Amino acid sequence: MSNYNILFPEIQSLVQSFDFAKISKERKEILQPLIDFVQLKSDHHQEIRLNLICTHNSRRSHLAQVWAQTAAYYYGIQNVFCYSGGTEATALYPKVAETLAQSGFTITKLSGSNNPVYAIKFAGNQAPVIGFSKTYDDDFNPESEFAAIMTCSQADGGCPFIAGAEKRIAVTYEDPKAFDNTEQQSEKYNERSVQIATEMFYVFSQIKK
Repeated sequence: MSNYNILFPEIQSLVQSFDFAKISKERKEILQPLIDFVQLKSDHHQEIRLNLICTHNSRRSHLAQVWAQTAAYYYGIQNVFCYSGGTEATALYPKVAETLAQSGFTITKLSGSNNPVYAIKFAGNQAPVIGFSKTYDDDFNPESEFAAIMTCSQADGGCPFIAGAEKRIAVTYEDPKAFDNTEQQSEKYNERSVQIATEMFYVFSQIKK
């Protein structure tokens, strides 16, 4: 473990359970353009900006943003800045924050509006990921020189052009929202979170320093 940066213990334990061999060949092919983008930027010592985009910026895009930032830190990939956005702003769905907390993240709610702002921390000495719902072109997000990662098929189909994006990559996930207010809700949110986490850690595990 000496080659890796240390995460909070529960996250660390979860990460050690990931089995990249279980990621299908098809998914690895889908993830390859993202690996290539990160590798190219890393090779040129350029900042690596990833904007994870979904329709409402409420569930999948936040999970992908948080796990990608965590994975970059874990593998010691420098100058990685992960953002998220939607085609419209709603709110970070509370179950997402709860799911991340159960995985070992420290979650601090910074504001209690209709669109709360969360600080999501994965390691003791690292700046938290700031999570709140916003449009992908919000002032909080980068204007240019970023990869637009489309995490849902609706946003992927509805946004053929993302202004300022150097690269547009579709890495879509099924929406756990389908299980809201059912007995399976917690299980399905965790399942989706772990899938996204495993794939983001696979991506950053492939980067040669």
